[in-house]
Amino acid sequence: MGKGGKKRFGMKPSRLRTLLTMGSAAFLLGAAVPLAAALTTGAITIASVVNAAPNSANRPQALDTKLFALVDAPGVDAFPTAVSSERLCQRPQGLGEAIARKDNQLFQGVGLGLETAPRVTEAIAQLGAAPWPSIHPRATEARVPVLMYHDVLEPKEVFFDLTPAEFEAQLQTILEHGLTPISADQLVQHLRTGSSLPEKPVLLTFDDGYVGHYENVYPLLKKYHVPATFFVFPGKVDGKVAGRSTLTWEQLKIMAADPLVTIASHSVTHPADMRALSDEDLAYEVVESKRRLESELGIPIHYFGYPTGHYDERVAQAVADAGYLAAFTMREQNEQFAGASESLLAIERFGQSNLPTLLDTAWGGPPEAGAAPVAVANSAFSFNTPVELKKIDLDGQSFSLISGGRPVTMHANSRYQLPEMMAGTNLAAAVDGGFFSLEYLDSNVMIGPVLSQSTRQFVPGYGGETPRLNGRPLVLIGPDRVLFVPFDANRHNTLAGLARELPGVTDAFVAAAWLVKDGLPQPASSFGSLFDFDAHRHRAFWGINTAGQPVVGVTHTMVDSVQLGEMLAQAGLRDAVMLDSGASTSLAYRGDSLVGYTPRPVPHLVGLVPPEANNGSPCPLVINEQNAATTKR
Repeated sequence: MGKGGKKRFGMKPSRLRTLLTMGSAAFLLGAAVPLAAALTTGAITIASVVNAAPNSANRPQALDTKLFALVDAPGVDAFPTAVSSERLCQRPQGLGEAIARKDNQLFQGVGLGLETAPRVTEAIAQLGAAPWPSIHPRATEARVPVLMYHDVLEPKEVFFDLTPAEFEAQLQTILEHGLTPISADQLVQHLRTGSSLPEKPVLLTFDDGYVGHYENVYPLLKKYHVPATFFVFPGKVDGKVAGRSTLTWEQLKIMAADPLVTIASHSVTHPADMRALSDEDLAYEVVESKRRLESELGIPIHYFGYPTGHYDERVAQAVADAGYLAAFTMREQNEQFAGASESLLAIERFGQSNLPTLLDTAWGGPPEAGAAPVAVANSAFSFNTPVELKKIDLDGQSFSLISGGRPVTMHANSRYQLPEMMAGTNLAAAVDGGFFSLEYLDSNVMIGPVLSQSTRQFVPGYGGETPRLNGRPLVLIGPDRVLFVPFDANRHNTLAGLARELPGVTDAFVAAAWLVKDGLPQPASSFGSLFDFDAHRHRAFWGINTAGQPVVGVTHTMVDSVQLGEMLAQAGLRDAVMLDSGASTSLAYRGDSLVGYTPRPVPHLVGLVPPEANNGSPCPLVINEQNAATTKR
C-alpha cells in the first residue's frame, strides 16, 4: 500500500479525556535466612481490568490496573467477617455495569460516579501517568521502533513484500541482536506512563490482513515466540473490497485467540485518505470497523491504524470518540521512534526495510526508580486458552507441563489424592499446592496464610511461624492476573493486606522459592538455606509462561532446584515457583494421576479451569455437593 503524509495537530484541552482505569514444614522453612534482599517483587504493569467482562478476560488493558484501585479494591470494612473473602468473589456493582457499557463510555469515564472520578484522577496523577493522549516525558527519552510490514508470500508481488525466508531471517536477526519483541499493550502502557520496557524493545505490526499473515507470518511468530499486531479492515475479509489475498474470519479467530497476537482496526474499507471523508463516512469507518471486529472475534479492539497514514485533527478526534486507546500512523520520510510521536493518537512507525539501522539504536529508556528490569517479551496474561498437556524430555530429565485455562486453588478439609479433590469440580488439571503441617495425618493446616476459592475463607498463618517465611514467594491470584511477591509477615498475614497488594485477589498461599523469575532461572544463591533445594528429588511447580498462560507441572525424574529452574526457563516459563515436592509431588489431568507412584495425600492444590467451564465469575471454581474434600465435617 502507498504511504502518505499527515497533518500535525494538538488536541484541544477541552476535548482531552482522562481514561479512568485507575512437602513438609521443614522443607519450606529451612533455617530462617531472609531472602527479601535477594528477591525483587514480581509486580506486573500490564493486566486486564479486575473483574472485567468475560469476553475481555483474555486481553490485557493498556493501562495498569492500579489505576482502578480506588474503585475496585475492597477495604477492610467490605468483608462480612475478619476472615471471609466472599466479597472478593462478587463482581462489584457499578464497576461491572460500567465495563458492560460500550468501550467509549468507559473510555470517557462515565458511570463511575462523580464522587469517585476525582479520586481516580488523583490516583492517576500519583502514579505518574500523563493526561491522555499525551506521551509521558520519560517515554520520549526511549528509542522504541515500531516496524511496519505488509504481505509475506512466495514469490513477492511488490517491492515492500517479503518472502517467508526473508521474514524469518529478520526474526532471527532481531533476536540475535538482543532485541525484545513487545506487544502493543506494552508499548501503549510505556507511552502512557513511562513504565520500563526491555533494554532493546521492538514492536512488529502488519497491515491489511493478507492471507500470508496467517499462512506464513503466524507460524513463524509461534516458532520464535514473538508477539505482533495485525491491522485488519473488515471490508476486505468480507470480500467486499477488491484486492490481493485476504484472511478469512476463521483464520482471524484462530490468530486472535493466541496471546501473541493483537488484532487492531484498519477502518472498514481502507479509504485512500480519511481526511477527505464526510463526517458521516468517517464515523462509519472508525466505529463500524471496531464493532464488526469485536462482534466477529469476541475480543475488545483497542487500537486503530490510519490507512496510508493520513490523518488530521478531525480524523484523530473521530478515532478518540470511537473509543480506541491509541492509533498508529506512518510517513514516507523522516520516520520516528514511538516516543517521538505527537500523541497516543499518532504513534509513529518505521518501514521494515529500516531494520538494519535500528538494531543498535533501539533502547527501552531509563528505568523507573526501584523498578526491576523486564526480561521477557510479553508480560500480559491469558486465562482463556484451552488446557493442554505436554511432556518434555530435556538434558536427560523428563517433566510434564499443563498450560491454559484460569488458575485457581482448593483448600480441602483434610488430605486427599488429587483425583479425589478434583472429583465433582470443573477443574481440568491440578498440581499439589502449598506446604502443610505434618503434625496430624488428616491435618489441613497450611504453612503460612492461605486464601482459596473452595472455602472463600482467609486463614492466617501462625504468628510465631510466619516471620520465618519472609522472602518466600507469596502467590496472589486474581481474575485476570497473578503476582509472585516476597512474603512479608507484617503486611501479608491479613486478608486486607493481600487485597492491598492485589485488588480483587481470590487465591493466595506461600510457595517455597522462585525457580524462574522474570524469565531468568534462579541461581543457587537465591535459595538461601532452603532445606534440600540442592537434593535430587521429584518436584512440583507452577507459574506463568511467556504467552501469559498459567502452567502446572511435575518432574518425572529426580532433579535439583537450580537445574529445574534452568529447564523451565528453556521451556518458556517467565515466572515459576516450587510447590510441595518429594513424596507430595502429584499431578492430575482430566481426573487421572500422571505420576507413576502413589503420592502422599495433600490438602491443597493449584488447578486450571478450562475456558469452556468458566462462567466469567471472579471465582470460577465450581464444586458439587458430593465432593468429599470440601464437605463440612
